[in-house]
Amino acid sequence: MTLYLEAVALVQLALAALFSMLIGLNRERMGKRAGVRTHMLAGMGACLFTSLSLHGFLDADPSRVASAVVTGIGFLGAGVIVKRHGDIHDLTTAASIWMAAAIGMAVGVGSILLASGATVLAWITLEVLRRVTKDNDGESILADDESG
Repeated sequence: MTLYLEAVALVQLALAALFSMLIGLNRERMGKRAGVRTHMLAGMGACLFTSLSLHGFLDADPSRVASAVVTGIGFLGAGVIVKRHGDIHDLTTAASIWMAAAIGMAVGVGSILLASGATVLAWITLEVLRRVTKDNDGESILADDESG
């Protein structure tokens, strides 16, 4: 990689960190163990792997790295999901880690507008929809959003 491409990758890493942090802040505020740091690391890692696959290994197929990132993040998300007393917990947190990684990959390929829009939509999903999918007693009215 040229020094210029490395500088671009550093800016991309900073953007991926910022976008992922916005998602992680919601999870942290909800008291989830996978919060700001986890989301930021997932987003930055996905961004770095994507950038390296595009610019660091010129004779390699970048889609192979992308599919490996998706699989790896899926494994990480599976570790977040907990089953207690027949109830599934932290499914939304696992999905938000997956989304942070996808946003990091979008930044890594240079799709900043797409990553920005995806971050806004993820935030709306986590913050705004959480409020409108609760009944008057604070209980979720959606089956898959039992505890965030």
